[in-house]
Amino acid sequence: MLKIYNTLTQVKEEFIPIETGKVGIYVCGITTYDYCHLGHARMLVAFDVVVRFLRAKGFDVNYVRNITDIDDKILVRAKENGELFSDLTDRFIAATHEDEKALSILPPDQEPRATGHIDEIIKMIEVLVRDDFAYRADNGDVYFSVSRFPDYGKLSKKKMDELLDGARIEIGELKEDPRDFALWKYSSDEQVGWDSPWGYGRPGWHIECSAMSSCCLGNHFDIHGGGSDLMFPHHENEIAQTVAATGDKFSNLWMHNGPLRVDNEKMSKSLNNFFTVREVLEKYDSEVVRHLLIASHYRSPINYSEDSLKLSVSALERFYIALKDLNIENAKALTNSQFEKAFSKAMDDDFNTPEAFSVLFAMVTEINKEKTDNPDRANQLGALLVKLGEILGVLQLAPDSFLKGNIEAVDAELIESLIVARKQARLNREWAKADELRDKLTAMRVVVEDGADGSSWRIER
Repeated sequence: MLKIYNTLTQVKEEFIPIETGKVGIYVCGITTYDYCHLGHARMLVAFDVVVRFLRAKGFDVNYVRNITDIDDKILVRAKENGELFSDLTDRFIAATHEDEKALSILPPDQEPRATGHIDEIIKMIEVLVRDDFAYRADNGDVYFSVSRFPDYGKLSKKKMDELLDGARIEIGELKEDPRDFALWKYSSDEQVGWDSPWGYGRPGWHIECSAMSSCCLGNHFDIHGGGSDLMFPHHENEIAQTVAATGDKFSNLWMHNGPLRVDNEKMSKSLNNFFTVREVLEKYDSEVVRHLLIASHYRSPINYSEDSLKLSVSALERFYIALKDLNIENAKALTNSQFEKAFSKAMDDDFNTPEAFSVLFAMVTEINKEKTDNPDRANQLGALLVKLGEILGVLQLAPDSFLKGNIEAVDAELIESLIVARKQARLNREWAKADELRDKLTAMRVVVEDGADGSSWRIER
């Protein structure tokens, strides 16, 4: 029985899809005006694991993750660069796809862009204006009237009077109420925009997701997800305008991943601790970064630091060292085992990846015990370890590929020759020479492991 924590009700609920065997999930994606940062990666990887596990359980998943390709930040950046906003977004959409591939993030089934759904956005706003949930201001902007939607605040648990604290009307805005939010923004003739019943303009950010989710999944679907920073006001506003426009329930479940911190501080350019995905991947293996992002529960905060990365390196080395001597290509994964059941039980409990990893570590212990006494069973366990790892998006490399790192970046022939020379020195009982050779290998970050069948090596990260 799969249980998922519903942010809306604040309890774990048994997951019962609207249509048996099928799941519709919408996740708020990236605003494409810059490269993806680690916070984006945390969200992308978290929901990648969710979708992978749902499919492993046999669900037919329709995974929709949108792209915001028109908003204030995009237009400001394009103006600064002196380029068309569409050229800017196309470039960073391509970069986002590259980063996702590097982190083994599977592509969504649908990836709608806001600019591809302007007609649907306008139609939704027309309904809201017609039904008196929205109004056109004298400056051409259209606002959603928060006071006319009694359930506003049910996701974030904010009360109407509390929303007035800190709410304000910015320069140029003509709101009836400081809590109201823009559905359509007026644009002058020389600015980016589209024709609408309220004049030339462009959509507000919140209405874009309501229109795209309804177009791709209908007015009522199973799961809506995103980062915890989107809970208010973005997701709160989505609920209000979508339910008001459609009269339907919208999403049954709301899922939010926790924040990412850097050395226990909020990631911020002003603190000089802001990292893009590609900057991090220049220093660390992609699987190490992915492990760090899923080793904690998706709802928990993650702390990105040198120490936490080292823990991820150690964890993956332990897995791959256990796998490296196995023959799993011709082995059939062990079925219906206690490990597979324990793994599924952990993931059924709101996608509890820390507990799932503890099961995988228990498998490593068992594999190492069986390697000598029962190699066939060790191979079957290894095949199962790789199969379960795929659900988490890890352990899909050849062991040597991970343990020896980028083979092109090291002189493998030199390393092998030094190991052979060290072995001969030890046979000759030339201990000083053997130690000297080992020191050379250590300086190259080569870890030599001596065993009954000879010496093997790996790169120390």
